[in-house]
Amino acid sequence: MEGVSRVSPQVSAAYTYCEAVTGAQARNFSYGIRLLPLPKRRAMSAIYALARRIDDIGDGDWPVERKAEHLARTRALLDEIREGTVEAEDTDPVKIALAHTAALFPIPLDAFDELIDGVEMDVKGTEYQTFEQLRVYCRCVAGTIGRLSLGVFGCTDPKRGAEYADTLGLGLQLTNILRDVREDAGNGRTYLPAEDLARFGCEGFADGGLGTGDFRGLILFEARRAQGYFDEGLLLLPMLDRRSRACVAAMSGIYRRLLERIATEPEAVLRGRMSLPAWEKAYVALSGLAGGRAS
Repeated sequence: MEGVSRVSPQVSAAYTYCEAVTGAQARNFSYGIRLLPLPKRRAMSAIYALARRIDDIGDGDWPVERKAEHLARTRALLDEIREGTVEAEDTDPVKIALAHTAALFPIPLDAFDELIDGVEMDVKGTEYQTFEQLRVYCRCVAGTIGRLSLGVFGCTDPKRGAEYADTLGLGLQLTNILRDVREDAGNGRTYLPAEDLARFGCEGFADGGLGTGDFRGLILFEARRAQGYFDEGLLLLPMLDRRSRACVAAMSGIYRRLLERIATEPEAVLRGRMSLPAWEKAYVALSGLAGGRAS
């Protein structure tokens, strides 16, 4: 494959496509990516573009059989990249960009297979009785992205760094679950563990009984749990170079602020998806670049 600074027009166009996907669809992710130098920014965009494709398959309106078919095709795509058999004239820009990225950086491509495993749980309508079961799902759909990202960033302690990246992904995904609780319920999905719903008297939640029982206590309990994973996962930061550290601080900082909003007003998640304004996301990103934790 071509070097970092000189790539073929086809590879350059593939990266441009992935960066466009990232800029248009990654509401929070893109703020951190912008802080990286060009080769890492391109690589992270390629990773995001395939992850977005996998998520879109799971979230789409296709029948279950068609979703399974497209997820199987994505596994085959990963096999091509692993085996180095991506053709120069291939017309899939995501495949081309990711193949180039995998040649430049030691990204663990098997993590994408785990991401597909997590999306298959969604497709099958998997429910979670315990938090340990939900933890497996979160690590599949979010911890994997942390481990893939670490392959691009580099790390002074790869083993411990991978553990922290996985834990940070757990905090991010729990925040997503709390943020999207109403939207998911409207789509017939309940991610919060049945044992937690029962603990706070919210068993009717899955049947559309949003806000029943001690809903505030439930959300605060889950928010504290997520905060604990953020605190542990952010021990990753000193293991990264300055620009990669700023990227992680920006992305995690945006989610931590969102989590703080949810914890301050748990009932707000019942009114719809919560988010930070663009100016605040930009502020968090710049704070990360300046060396702060952006929390």
